[in-house]
Amino acid sequence: MSLPPGFLDELRTRTSIAQVVGRKVTWDMRKSNQGKGDWWAPCPFHQEKSASFHVDDRKGYYYCFGCHAKGDAVSFVRETENVSFMEAIEILAREAGMVMPARDPVASQRADRRSELVGVMEEAVKYYRLQLSTQAGAVARDYIARRRLTPETQARFELGFAPDVRQGLFQALTAKGIAPDLIVEAGLCARPEDGGAPYDRFRGRIIFPIRDGRGRAISLGGRAMDPNARAKYLNGPETPLFDKGRNLYNLGPAREACGKGARLVVAEGYMDVIALAQAGFGGAVAPLGTAVTEDQLRLMWRIHDEPVIALDGDAAGMRAALRVIDLALPLLEAGKGLRFAILPGGQDPDELIKAEGAEAMERVLAGARPMVDLLWTRETEGRNFDSPERKAALDKSLRAAIRRIADPSIRAHYGEEIKRLREDLFGTRGSRRGAREGGFAPRDGFAGGFTGGFSKGFGRERPPAQPLPTTRSTLLVAGDERVAEHLRESMVLGILAVHPELIAEFESQLERVVLTHPDRERLRAVMLAAAHVAPAEIAARLAAEAGADLENLLGLPHLRTAPPILKREDGALARLCLAEELAKLATERAVRAEVEEAMEDLEGLADEGLTWRLAQATTARERAKQSKLDDTSDMGEDRAALSAQLKAMIDGEIWRKRKN
Repeated sequence: MSLPPGFLDELRTRTSIAQVVGRKVTWDMRKSNQGKGDWWAPCPFHQEKSASFHVDDRKGYYYCFGCHAKGDAVSFVRETENVSFMEAIEILAREAGMVMPARDPVASQRADRRSELVGVMEEAVKYYRLQLSTQAGAVARDYIARRRLTPETQARFELGFAPDVRQGLFQALTAKGIAPDLIVEAGLCARPEDGGAPYDRFRGRIIFPIRDGRGRAISLGGRAMDPNARAKYLNGPETPLFDKGRNLYNLGPAREACGKGARLVVAEGYMDVIALAQAGFGGAVAPLGTAVTEDQLRLMWRIHDEPVIALDGDAAGMRAALRVIDLALPLLEAGKGLRFAILPGGQDPDELIKAEGAEAMERVLAGARPMVDLLWTRETEGRNFDSPERKAALDKSLRAAIRRIADPSIRAHYGEEIKRLREDLFGTRGSRRGAREGGFAPRDGFAGGFTGGFSKGFGRERPPAQPLPTTRSTLLVAGDERVAEHLRESMVLGILAVHPELIAEFESQLERVVLTHPDRERLRAVMLAAAHVAPAEIAARLAAEAGADLENLLGLPHLRTAPPILKREDGALARLCLAEELAKLATERAVRAEVEEAMEDLEGLADEGLTWRLAQATTARERAKQSKLDDTSDMGEDRAALSAQLKAMIDGEIWRKRKN
């Protein structure tokens, strides 16, 4: 089977030889330089202990200084997997997500055709460069001079000019014996709808040759000299040579500069890249008339681990940055990220460099912000979070964005950073501290339960055992009315500890609930910090950071026998029980707050005599209820009379003061 060169080029672009080789060797990290794609390891082809096997990830080749084995990713797979050339291609293509071309007997003819198209493009570049120096190119030379591009820069980027004539290029190329079909297929000319002779696609424009990573001319870009032109910038169409979504302007020189330590700067257009390169920023590239694509982003990461997206500081530039964020989130990997340099005053790189020099551009690039900052800005800028509903909406959108990150480690770190920013915005840390200081604090920590009952021996009942000192001090013995709330708090944390997958779902409720003991606070802090990582990692963090507190919590008697704790595999039951406990906890505290507020109001209206009578009536009612429960006495008609008296007092609203 014959493969088209374009397929192999694309395969090499998508394949990292370091990743291919890394499956078979152990890298010597002391000798390797990951940032430059320079890797060293013991050779997999002969027995050795020293790291003499070298991989250049940027060039895509390996070489062993011991046994002199050398080659690319294809040859490495062939040698290590003992497969044929085509089988190695199929293995790499499958890993790169590429479909193998059909076994076409005319594939070699297509390869020849592609080579011919490259030759046509090179002839077009020569023609346009020559036209820039003619009298017709005077207007273009004046424009280039105003943009302060030096002759060296013009030669480096091979700038040219397309005269404003209908068939200038077409006639020049056909005069050299190039077939019209080749000229049209290369995207240099177009056929009119009436079927007439082809006409030049680029007319009255400065020409920017576009080359691939191997330096071959694959297309052209043009900048109109006429301010009234329909398109200020025009790119060549999709051709067998040119796929605009899989290439970058200035790719080859930028890759070489980044290999020498330069940062990769992604600008918006041709002139920005040229201005950056002339100012000393050799690692500058730009997309080709489209928004950044997934293939372009992966290509950037092949060149540099952390490209800087340098976008204009206007609204369009910000929209472009946000589109890149949405594209990059699912693709993030450890060590592969993005930073964003937003230029001041709506300027582009060319304008900033001309106005303030390369030093100003360097300051902007050095202050580039990580992607999480722009994600946070996008969700919060210009919005008011003065209600629980708006805060919940923010939480929902941020959670949805973070869930798009496939790498669990990166997702966890994004969650932690977003949580920090959220706490700074809402002052959550301070409110929690205030709740702890102003809330109810249990005596002696409310740790443990109680034992009671009686035992029998020799046919008669033994006297009940005296409670231990530790038992006397618990809230259960003290009869504190808030004991149930403490039990519910421990149940909530216990369910989340056993079912950590529920933490993210109930995160906002867990964050707001007021806990009444430092042990519970520590557990909650660990849970919230790990809300967006894998459940297994949450369990590991709890064990590592709050092991003693967790052990004490799960050792409580009412937790050891609770169904959602015992049935660890029943997530639905745990979810229902957790929601119920949180709802009851919130309800009980709300009711108590209302009662306390009502009592305060009542004290301000009633006199002391009425307060005493109501207190006596309440005491009698409680005594009657207890008598009924114990079934040891019966108040009979006295109880009924007391109830009637109390009802009459309430119906008469006797707490209201009467005017004399």
